[in-house]
Amino acid sequence: MSPYGSDRSPRRPMRRKLLQALTAGLVLATATGCTYKDFPRLGMPTPTTEEAPRILSLWQGSWAAALVTGVLVWGLILWSAFFHRRSRTKVEVPPQTRYNMPIEALYTVVPLIIVSVLFYFTARDETKLLSLDKKPDVTVNVVGFQWSWGFNYIENVDGSTGDASTDKNLDAIPNRFKEQFPANAGGVYDVGTPATKNPQNGNPGPTLWLPKGKTVRFILTSRDVIHSFWVVPFLMKQDVIPGHTNSFQVTPNKEGTFMGKCAELCGVDHSRMLFNVKVVSPERYEAHLKELAEKGQTGYVPAGIEQTDHEKNRETNNL
Repeated sequence: MSPYGSDRSPRRPMRRKLLQALTAGLVLATATGCTYKDFPRLGMPTPTTEEAPRILSLWQGSWAAALVTGVLVWGLILWSAFFHRRSRTKVEVPPQTRYNMPIEALYTVVPLIIVSVLFYFTARDETKLLSLDKKPDVTVNVVGFQWSWGFNYIENVDGSTGDASTDKNLDAIPNRFKEQFPANAGGVYDVGTPATKNPQNGNPGPTLWLPKGKTVRFILTSRDVIHSFWVVPFLMKQDVIPGHTNSFQVTPNKEGTFMGKCAELCGVDHSRMLFNVKVVSPERYEAHLKELAEKGQTGYVPAGIEQTDHEKNRETNNL
């Protein structure tokens, strides 16, 4: 009797392992806590700004392209494995093909087309997301430092005198941003430590307040090393670099308190560089700025390292 028909058949352990692998995959797929409503976002949180759906669409499109490519490759592998396997009755060597110009051209051109399409959509969306063509309603200077965050609200606030355009603490910010600052903006600030907590939910880190429905421009500066400003449900993050000023704009469209963190390994306590973003109504936002002024948190904290001459020249040449 053939050994493949006995109880010691090697096919049964293989089937058992396959069943175990499928079961493990099913458990992993269902243990994530995701619902069918979460699945279309493919791991991304619910967007909370007007700009975030553009990022989500790019993410979904990239996954769709990867899935189509994967299915094609897997299909060709399986087709070759099943339909070109060695025959049990024939032992001759199959015909050997050394050159096939159409196939070689195909697997050269197709990857170039895929990369070109992905590059086009990425460049298009990146240009739109980083454009500063619209004058912001609110300007916040985000200051990264080891090991927390500071927030300079560049606003006209009752009880705060001064001018953000000439304040020495904001020397690190280029003039091209200062030209759009409100006149005589004395401003207020908030600064945290790793031990700071949000009083409403107890989440660690300082809390950045933003008004719903208003265009907010973030001006990112660092006092020491490279950090990265990431508000998770904004689906947007950008590096905070000493001697170089980055910026981007968003329009929050959902109220709530959201998680933020540093997304760049910046040192031993990088994991403690957490913060919160609280999106409220414009009226509550203005009230909060007055509360900061009443606490004596007027003016601005130092924005960070001033731009290098090389960086100033680069920005001047690009104007």
